[in-house]
Amino acid sequence: MDYQQTATLAWHESLELHEIVVFQSTCLVSMKQKYPNVSNQQLKGLYKEVILAVEQNLTELLPFYQFVPNDTNYESRDLDTSFFSADLLIFLKTSIRNYSVAITETATHELRVILTNQLIKAINAQEKVFQFMYRNGYYPAYDLEKLFTNDVKLATKAIKKKY
Repeated sequence: MDYQQTATLAWHESLELHEIVVFQSTCLVSMKQKYPNVSNQQLKGLYKEVILAVEQNLTELLPFYQFVPNDTNYESRDLDTSFFSADLLIFLKTSIRNYSVAITETATHELRVILTNQLIKAINAQEKVFQFMYRNGYYPAYDLEKLFTNDVKLATKAIKKKY
């Protein structure tokens, strides 16, 4: 049975869709903000290629949101603050993953201690950013309808952003 034959996506794939769309939307805005400052023309061409590919990715993924719970009356939010806080959250989540992997590969005790301390700092910072986002409605983690509606708005804004 494919998604077109079901009323909704499965919850686990809906949540993975959320993670991918938010990550790509936030990174797309970041790339578009950096694009005008890239002086190397070959690198600028690569940026443009990746920007267009991510726009296409989001355009292909957004139709799947019709198969997850959606509240079309969700109030408008300050999407710039939402993008910036999501960018920070993604950085911290990625840092936590990277520190965790690095610790498992570290043989030197002193380095392991430093990486562990930095991991704990990243975990604490991630919690603060998450709480900021949650309190301000940028990450409605316990309301999937609002979460998915936010995703669509973020991705749509990222696609439309000029660069």
